[in-house]
Amino acid sequence: MKTNIALIGFMGTGKTAVGKALARKLNKKFVEMDALIEHKAGKPIPDIFRQDGEIAFRELEIEAVKEISRGENLVIACGGGVVLNKINIDRLRTGSVMVYLTASPGVIMKRTLKDGDTRPLLKVPDMAGQIRELLKFRRPFYERAADIKVNTSRLDVDAVAEQIVSRFRENEGFSL
Repeated sequence: MKTNIALIGFMGTGKTAVGKALARKLNKKFVEMDALIEHKAGKPIPDIFRQDGEIAFRELEIEAVKEISRGENLVIACGGGVVLNKINIDRLRTGSVMVYLTASPGVIMKRTLKDGDTRPLLKVPDMAGQIRELLKFRRPFYERAADIKVNTSRLDVDAVAEQIVSRFRENEGFSL
């Protein structure tokens, strides 16, 4: 039986905030994949991208997924690009129900602007265009990986967590 919930979706859709609320609500341990990667690398993600490149980051991400996917009773906030590698999804699926958080490009832009320099893939002159392009490319990956989909654009964190819990209760195949 799957005891983990893996939150997937683009940056700024609320994976970390919702993950913390969901973990509290369900009495599960919260794990943020990006924080684990930073801990293992000994430096922040922007530095990994700048100094080592995206490929090195993705290799660290694969190792983090391998480690996390062995756990039980976790709520996992995955990095936005975790779905780009099928091995990550296959590993997460073994013990996790995959919850895809979505938001409109405008909401994503508003939320990520607050994060300053912590979003290496958005450090471009046309941030709005970059968000749209990345979303367009990644959406099919998110859709394929998802068991449940929740739009966070107009909901606060607790409402999203409640919606996820109620969607679990509606599905016989999922257990909390």
